[in-house]
Amino acid sequence: MPSPHSASGADRDHFQVLIVGGGTAGITVAARLRRAGVFDVAVLEPADVHWYQPLWTLVGGGRAPLGVTRRSEASVMPRQVHWIREAATAVDPEARTVTTAAHRTIGYDYLVMAPGLQLDWDAIPGLDAAVGHGAVSSNYAFEYAPYTWELIRGLRSGTAVFTQPSGPVKCGGAPQKIAYLAADHWRGQGVLDRIRVVLVLPADSMFVVPVWRRALERVAERYGIEVRLNSEMTAVDGAARRLTVADHSTGTEEGLAFDLLHAVPPQSAPDWVKRGPLSDPASPYGYVEVDKHTLQHPRHRSVFALGDVASLPTSKTGAAIRKQAPVLVANLLAEINGEHREQRRYDGYTSCPLVTGRDKVLLAEFDYDQRPAPSIPLLDTTKERRDMWLLKRYGLPALYWRGMLKGLV
Repeated sequence: MPSPHSASGADRDHFQVLIVGGGTAGITVAARLRRAGVFDVAVLEPADVHWYQPLWTLVGGGRAPLGVTRRSEASVMPRQVHWIREAATAVDPEARTVTTAAHRTIGYDYLVMAPGLQLDWDAIPGLDAAVGHGAVSSNYAFEYAPYTWELIRGLRSGTAVFTQPSGPVKCGGAPQKIAYLAADHWRGQGVLDRIRVVLVLPADSMFVVPVWRRALERVAERYGIEVRLNSEMTAVDGAARRLTVADHSTGTEEGLAFDLLHAVPPQSAPDWVKRGPLSDPASPYGYVEVDKHTLQHPRHRSVFALGDVASLPTSKTGAAIRKQAPVLVANLLAEINGEHREQRRYDGYTSCPLVTGRDKVLLAEFDYDQRPAPSIPLLDTTKERRDMWLLKRYGLPALYWRGMLKGLV
């Protein structure tokens, strides 16, 4: 039986809309374009597995199995969208072409950049060699998230360190959430008072929006977590179980021994995007330059970008993509149809369900101006809530698989 996704797409060399990336952003846009009646759409994506990454924190915290975060890429690819199972390696916006790892050149009328970001494990000396064994793990890769839970479950005393690098990362709250899940577990096991918990954060506060910052400060105090602000890990020796923490406010460095380390790697645009003509010259991480409201490239009107790869001054979350996608599609359709009207605008909305314990969540929703932007009427999501944990664990995954990736929400 022929595939409903690709048909002749693998052999063609030009499409009306070419989407680079078949993750959250790429699939959501493809589904919305198909629902809007755009038929000549191709998705360039080499992976055969699609992951729901927001649950990896709960996997690492022992609150969800890894299997529920995984589906085949074929199962989420919209029907009648051409799936090209190759990786992009370069883009030429003047010629309107994308080059693939197989040395193919694919032309487009319009390009949507959604390849996500890359994890730069080697940007911190020693991290690439240390992660995934010994006392070091990270929820930022599916292969390591279950190991995080092994380490948490096995620790009965000593020092546990949780780090976040400087620069934008996927779900800026995730580096903290696993610290709270671990501390809650240790408290339930009666060993928290024997474990020194250190949280290393690069910013000068625990959260950018004051109401949730104050709430997180109370959470850290409740667990007795030692919070190091304006600080980051600059090196790690996994075998010796020692790391270096740089305090940028004082210009000093400190060596710290650990018995458990959850490390978040620095992140940036894929290398081929960084060195390409679409990158934002103002972004040290190489993200794609776009108008922050219209999601259109300011120098190449046939190019749009969203999701993790876009140089937008908001948190990189799936919730942000859910609000970006309809704006991008509306503005792309206007370009396709030659409509000269006021463009749809994205206000920077993002959401971060801040897991603070095994069954509690603070739901932080805010916009570009860092103003709270609640989407659930009559609920005070500035307080820890069990219903928000149920939303995080069960509601949002269902919304993702059944609604967002189908272009419905």
